[in-house]
Amino acid sequence: MTLEPVIGLEIHVQLKTKSKMFCACDNAGENAPPNTTICPVCTGHPGTLPVINKQAVEYGLLAALALNCRILELSKFDRKNYFYPDLPKGYQISQFDQPIAEKGFLEIDFPGAKKNERAAAKIRITRVHLEDDAAKNFHAPASEALAKEGRDGKSTLVDYNRAGTPLIEIVTEPDFASPLEAKTFLQELRNIMRYLDVSSADMEKGHLRCDANISLREVIDDPVNETDFAKQLNPKTEVKNINSFKAVERALEFEIMRQTKLWQAGHPPVYGTTRGWNEQLGVTEEQRGKEEAHDYRYFPEPDLPPMRLEELAVPLKNKLPELPALRRERFAREYGFSTSDARNICDDKYLADYAEAVISELIEWLTSLPETDGTREEIWEKNKEKLSRLVSGWLLSKLGGIMADKKIDIRTLKITPENFAEFLTLLYRNKINSAMGLTLLAEMTESGGDPSQIIEEKGLAQVNDTGTLEAIIAEIIDANPKVVADYKAGKTASVQYLLGQIMKKTKGAANPEAARDLLIKKLG
Repeated sequence: MTLEPVIGLEIHVQLKTKSKMFCACDNAGENAPPNTTICPVCTGHPGTLPVINKQAVEYGLLAALALNCRILELSKFDRKNYFYPDLPKGYQISQFDQPIAEKGFLEIDFPGAKKNERAAAKIRITRVHLEDDAAKNFHAPASEALAKEGRDGKSTLVDYNRAGTPLIEIVTEPDFASPLEAKTFLQELRNIMRYLDVSSADMEKGHLRCDANISLREVIDDPVNETDFAKQLNPKTEVKNINSFKAVERALEFEIMRQTKLWQAGHPPVYGTTRGWNEQLGVTEEQRGKEEAHDYRYFPEPDLPPMRLEELAVPLKNKLPELPALRRERFAREYGFSTSDARNICDDKYLADYAEAVISELIEWLTSLPETDGTREEIWEKNKEKLSRLVSGWLLSKLGGIMADKKIDIRTLKITPENFAEFLTLLYRNKINSAMGLTLLAEMTESGGDPSQIIEEKGLAQVNDTGTLEAIIAEIIDANPKVVADYKAGKTASVQYLLGQIMKKTKGAANPEAARDLLIKKLG
């Protein structure tokens, strides 16, 4: 028996509006003391009336358009009834049968796919709807007084600052064939939300939350019944409490193993269940039976009018920015970046913005040089391969490493795109070598200064003068007769040692290519 996973996702994205979904309370309550950004509306006091946040609706529509969804002409809010300590109203204002959008899709590549896995897929989006968030529970340890009474004393505290925060819920079809695909989709969705600037989509902070639905089904090789069988969906398990991309992958991998054992034992799941992910133990734990729509007793929200979305949706289509997938493709085509480099740059909107600014400034620097000739476009096209490697290598690897060590974000980096472009120009023209470049880049990161000025102040200029190099080479040869003899006896690798001594003598300032050529010439 061969089994395959069938995976679908339910994703909540917290919108970064100024105020909450149905009241005027500050939507930045996570940074405020508990229970300080609340009012009678978001805490569910009797007699209060909600008011729809227009910005939240616009953000939701932008997200839906980016996911190629069909915007419904008429949308309404519903009450989703259930009891929980973090739900002050006793119900959630959500959307049931008339969401803001439906029937979308996202075409996505899976760079980490193995040979027997899909490299790309079209993931269908069932619906996108708006709702308000619940409050946040904090499970506190036993109090000293309760402990003295011999009671375990564990208590739950509730912070209502999050109650009423606007969310969009994105529900996919069960189109994922592996945990890797689910993780990759979520990462791309995070990038899209950040490019749209509707959410910070930080999963670790709960701005992007995911519930994963998974079941297994038997694979058959019957072409006659293949189409019908492909529609078969067995009772699913919903996995909750997943708070990182890696955890999504791990939780689904665990569920595949757990459910496979049930199938092999002849006891496949016969009803839906909800399980929680225990990150510390690396297992899912059963919580309760899976609710169905009728369990929530949906009915139209009587205090909110239906929304006609045509007037809002039409102008928003023109506000859609260039999204990550298109930007990656353009970076590879226009700037000559490799597929992986384009992905690494464009996965961070601000890094991609910085890279484009650097390239624009770099072309300006090259155009102004006396030895270059041609238009901006001609100069870039002529040197594209070398320049793209120069930009990506120093931006991603060298500068990226320094920023990681110093915990600096590209948005707070002191190096301006113009100064970084000047730095790259110095490397391109062999005015500095790689070793000096690292020293210079570290200094620029600290001070934000102009590279040419720092070179002058720190004495970092590269030694290209033939006379100076010849004098240093003669000194090194005289000081290392045995190594020179080894070289002349046929041990050509000895030249590397001598070259290293030259670089040491000049504190890395010697032009390595010029020094090597002169050294070999001097050795005869």
